[in-house]
Amino acid sequence: MHMNFTDADRAFQGEVRDWLKVNLTPEIVGESKVARNAHMPKERLLDWQKRLAAKGWLCTNWPKEYGGPGWSPTQKYIFEMEMANAGAPGTSPFGPKMCAPVIMKFGTEEQKRRYLPPMLHSDLIWCQGYSEPGSGSDLASLRTRAVRDGDHYVINGSKTWTTGAHIADWMFCLVRTSTEGKPQDGISFVVFPMSTPGVKVEPIVTADGNRDGNNEVNQVFLDDVRIPVDQRIGEENKGWTCAKYLLEFERGGNPYSPRLRSSFERLKRMVGEAANGDAKLGRDAAWREKLARTEIEIAGLEMFEMEFYSKLTGGQNPGPLSSMIKLRGTEVMQQVQEYAVDVAAHYAAPFPNQRKPNSNEEPIGPEGSDVLAPRYFNGRKMTIYGGSSEVQRGIMAKAMLGL
Repeated sequence: MHMNFTDADRAFQGEVRDWLKVNLTPEIVGESKVARNAHMPKERLLDWQKRLAAKGWLCTNWPKEYGGPGWSPTQKYIFEMEMANAGAPGTSPFGPKMCAPVIMKFGTEEQKRRYLPPMLHSDLIWCQGYSEPGSGSDLASLRTRAVRDGDHYVINGSKTWTTGAHIADWMFCLVRTSTEGKPQDGISFVVFPMSTPGVKVEPIVTADGNRDGNNEVNQVFLDDVRIPVDQRIGEENKGWTCAKYLLEFERGGNPYSPRLRSSFERLKRMVGEAANGDAKLGRDAAWREKLARTEIEIAGLEMFEMEFYSKLTGGQNPGPLSSMIKLRGTEVMQQVQEYAVDVAAHYAAPFPNQRKPNSNEEPIGPEGSDVLAPRYFNGRKMTIYGGSSEVQRGIMAKAMLGL
């Protein structure tokens, strides 16, 4: 998609570029590039987020009344595009982009004053307690119980595939506070510190090869965890409404197209470099068709995301549009990752061409190829988290087609 920027838009684009030259340090870029799952250590993540927060650019989707920048949809797109082009790492979305909208809509004034400022200034890292063993896409079947005991809830259960739980300070969590009526009717939305007694985090080792504290996902065990009732957001047994509202922001609130376009440009360079040494690849009409189709998909996704931003700017809920963005964004991202592995071939293997520990020896193969396979493996989850692709199609069929 080609956008006609105004003079003000181009001035803003220059401001973002100038800021990145100063704040996107080699250490931040280096950590992000070599991470197999593109996740940085907590101290580096906080360094990056606090730089953004100091500029007022961490919570880009927040309304101005809560400290957001009040950007136009075009400015949001420019910001994400420049971040992607510069190779800037992402930020942790769980607090600012997912939990914050729920607190703004359903929280009390006291809860807003308590929880939103630390998110705005990146004082705390959050994680999400939704999925459980046996309760993933069928989220309403969750079994983690919260039993009322005076002014507290006592929580017992387990959450799984919890991204960033090992570095998180707080969790927002769905718990079952009633077993009467429909499964959706007995769920509540609560928040609590990860340091609360009874909270235990165990790493889950995945196919991307991460070990020794560099994991991304975890299982969280909750054993007689006591939290005050005033840490519930919204009404008791009405947490399903909060959960659905949050998922609209999880699915569409993190734009895919700017980083997709950056990854796609790199893919095209890889194909060109491979073609120089592989006459067959250079003549392959199938590869030309793959690239053309992918570019069309990215352009379509850009238009969906601009509409998403426009709805937020106008004070509207994104609704099923978030499902469209999540569905296409994750599927196209997986396709680009698969094509990159195809082009790099054996050089994409996660272990043989890694740099040796404590060695300056460069990896074998195209630049950056040593993380392609790990990121491919890590990316398989994208079409599952936040509701699988099948769930997204069901939502669109019901909400948009009336089926």
